[in-house]
Amino acid sequence: MPVQALRSTSSCQNGVGAFILQCKRLDFHYCDWAGSSKGMNTFLRTQLPIFARSNPQIEIHVSPRPNAHPVIKGHYINNREKAICVRNLAPNQIIQKVELLRDASGEQLRRVKGGKMVESKNESVRGIWSPLHGAKSPLDGMGRKG
Repeated sequence: MPVQALRSTSSCQNGVGAFILQCKRLDFHYCDWAGSSKGMNTFLRTQLPIFARSNPQIEIHVSPRPNAHPVIKGHYINNREKAICVRNLAPNQIIQKVELLRDASGEQLRRVKGGKMVESKNESVRGIWSPLHGAKSPLDGMGRKG
């Protein structure tokens, strides 16, 4: 009897098997003569080629935008985009903003307000730890033994 291969395929999840970077494109907009683009112009000449070589999976677009402040836009695989204005920043501060956009997931920032603080597929058997659930202290609220 011949052996048959399995006909099912595994479903991919980010972090299992291969990591998929969420940022797919970075757009750099700058002005040639404006003073607020001075750091961006220096960054584009010195540090952007190094960044592009070390991150070949990210598409990079550089375009002049006359009479406007410099902006970096990150485009993500979930069809969202994030923009950061980098006016009057030094090149080393701009590289930090670029890395922030590269490492972001593209999801909208949410405020965690009350409710569940931990997101997990599997609930904990013991629940979430809290200092209020420990053993009772022999001291009362005034610091005296009770």
